Amino acid sequence: MSTYESNIAAVAKLKEGQAGAWGAINPESAARMRAQNRFQTGLDIARYTAGIMRADMAEYDGDTSAYTQSLGCWHGFIGQQKMISIKKHFGATNKKYLYLSGWMVAALRSEFGPLPDQSMHEKTSVASLIGELYTFLRQADARELGGLFRQLDKAQGDAKSEIQDQIDNFQTHVVPIIADIDAGFGNAEATYLMAKQMIEAGACCIQIENQVSDEKQCGHQDGKVTVPHEDFLAKINAVRYAFLELGVDDGVIVARTDSLGAGLTKQIAVTREPGDLGDQYNAFLDVEEVSAADMKNGDVIINRDGKLVRPKRLPSNLFQFKPGTGEARCILDSITSLQNGADMIWIETEKPHVGQIGAMMDEIRKVVPSAKLVYNNSPSFNWTLNFRQQIFDAMSEAGEDVSAYDRNDLMDVSYDASTLAKAADEKIRTFQADAAKHAGIFHHLITLPTYHTAALSTDNLAKEYFGEQGMLGYVAGVQRKEIRQGIACVKHQNMAGSDMGDDHKEYFAGEAALKASGKDNTMNQF
Repeated sequence: MSTYESNIAAVAKLKEGQAGAWGAINPESAARMRAQNRFQTGLDIARYTAGIMRADMAEYDGDTSAYTQSLGCWHGFIGQQKMISIKKHFGATNKKYLYLSGWMVAALRSEFGPLPDQSMHEKTSVASLIGELYTFLRQADARELGGLFRQLDKAQGDAKSEIQDQIDNFQTHVVPIIADIDAGFGNAEATYLMAKQMIEAGACCIQIENQVSDEKQCGHQDGKVTVPHEDFLAKINAVRYAFLELGVDDGVIVARTDSLGAGLTKQIAVTREPGDLGDQYNAFLDVEEVSAADMKNGDVIINRDGKLVRPKRLPSNLFQFKPGTGEARCILDSITSLQNGADMIWIETEKPHVGQIGAMMDEIRKVVPSAKLVYNNSPSFNWTLNFRQQIFDAMSEAGEDVSAYDRNDLMDVSYDASTLAKAADEKIRTFQADAAKHAGIFHHLITLPTYHTAALSTDNLAKEYFGEQGMLGYVAGVQRKEIRQGIACVKHQNMAGSDMGDDHKEYFAGEAALKASGKDNTMNQF
């Protein structure tokens, strides 16, 4: 990797070849701009972050404590502030990703206005958000490096060398994004075209689910409809071809199964011989044996082991799976996806339970020992109630006295200081580490946390500012905390690029530059 000094030398050499025409160009200024713009294209980002993710996956295979995490971000600024905070608190961005949630794109980024998570938003809005997130992360790099360059100009002796070393070994805010392509927004060709846009915008990892694209539902809603494996595998292939066409050879595909909560299928799978993949899919259908005399007009009949069976078809023209087959279908879906091009799996569950997830992963790993899971630590779960009930059940099974607790009312604040509640909170705290160790979860994400944090913080501010606290509601609840917690965007002009703009003005116009960061800039108060 080139250093700051080598970039200065390279630009100086270019300047020498211009016969004086570049007399106003300062090689040091150009080298600074190069350092501040390490990634010229989204494909540069996709290739770089794919390498990071592959290395993290390999490390996890040898050490389950090396799991990764992300939070869903619905705007570039949110993603930027998240990564700035991570660098501030932890000193590095290792194993910290971004998640792009289709739910939040639908709810917050559609020109139709707020939509449910049913693939009704514009296809291009997903790639657009990926590009926006990386624009803001690259700007975070430029801003931080700009500050280092200003320190460099003022430093002397050893301090100057130390700052130059920080510049040469600067850790970028650019990290992998796991990007949600829903069910592909159409057929395999539509999936390929959309995947290309997402990869060109910077995505190194694409997550796709096995629902019917035109009937897609949020994983935590009812009415989910899955497709036969061959249909889903064609879309996995489409995403892989998109990666390969664009030269992102180690791009990552996450295959998500919604079968645990999906009781319906739109199609009966094509089967050519007993026991093939289509036959296995159809074996889960809820059927009744019939004779030729029992057949009605328009019936769909399957020949199974020499017997005629009629799948139960609903008025919606959808076919019903046998109750209680969800986990078995999830296991088959996951194995099939991993054997046919997916790199990791995602099982959408109805509750966060390490035992349930781990039992399915144990079955999957009997066939694919290296299977790794991406898991949604979903805000759709009532984490408090779920874990308090898990502790209640464990206490009951152990013969402990639970007469002081009402299992159905464990959310009540009166239980917050109880032994049960404290044990549940500890289980929530260690859930990610426990699940990484016992259930094969490589990546933990929360799909839409920043949707909720935006609502919560706005509610708190509105209550205070428009109430008796007035301006103190903002000052005490926001600004004073920003200052004392070292939140970078308290200097909002700087965060929006004012100082970088001043640097550029000086590069371009020298002493004639009209800069914004003089003594009268109110940001100096901070």
